Amino acid sequence: MASLWHTFYELVKGLLVLFVVVSFVMNVIRPYLPFDKIKQVMSSGRGMVGSFAGVVLGFVTPFCSCSTIPLMVTLLNRGVPFQAVMTFFFTSPLLNIWVLGLMALVYGWKVTAIYAVVTVVFSIVIGYVLDRLNFQEQIKAVIVEGQEEEDMKRRRCDWAHHLKLSIGETWKLIRSVGLYIVIGAFIGAFIKEAVPTSVFSFFQNQSEWWVIPVAAVLGMPLYVRLSTILPVTQALLAGGFPLAPVMSLIIGGAGASLPEVLMLTSIFKKRLMVAYMIAIFTMATFAGYLFLGLNL
Repeated sequence: MASLWHTFYELVKGLLVLFVVVSFVMNVIRPYLPFDKIKQVMSSGRGMVGSFAGVVLGFVTPFCSCSTIPLMVTLLNRGVPFQAVMTFFFTSPLLNIWVLGLMALVYGWKVTAIYAVVTVVFSIVIGYVLDRLNFQEQIKAVIVEGQEEEDMKRRRCDWAHHLKLSIGETWKLIRSVGLYIVIGAFIGAFIKEAVPTSVFSFFQNQSEWWVIPVAAVLGMPLYVRLSTILPVTQALLAGGFPLAPVMSLIIGGAGASLPEVLMLTSIFKKRLMVAYMIAIFTMATFAGYLFLGLNL
């Protein structure tokens, strides 16, 4: 019981600190970012160039899924096209430099390269489909507030005013998602401390057709951060668990971690939440079957 509360405390502390820092930094640097150029690139090429720009932005932002949300909100606030923002949102927790480096170290470059191709292609396709189906209307209006250029200019000229507003905006965002962070951390800590790794080895001798989608679903509550899931997956591999469902578990968890899902309920309306979960599940399942087919 003591270890459960210790893990819960550490997760809440880590997630809250990370979210507060990222949110505050984004609010501070927002008036100085060349959003006109970012928007121009992410709006060009009938969406495809913008999607690739979203992939690049996701690649160079070493965020976990939870800390991606403040930047996604900022991009939406500044009018960056929905397709490009969604491509970034799906790419950032799955394909950043930190994730790829650790994966290469644990699984090798061949597995990492296949993983990278799958996540890039799916992120672009998902962003395109969500945009064409007008899911931008499923963003809650309270999040997408206009940012007037005159206000941005004043903030650049008056540092004290800018700092005060940045603190207020950070506090407002934390108030809207803080409870979800705490709930997600508690459930994640419970699963991590109360569910032994040996439970998952039950699947290793079963028919793979159902192992892979089940692994994708299990990854979502299991994952809280990469440092949590990598030791689990390494233990599974060492115990003879096949690579294919392990990769499905990683993508399912990194793409739709429980804290992120809970926080997104304060930003996404129901239809977009459902579409988001289906997209991550599809990506994770496809990747699992691909690794199975390649006999890796």
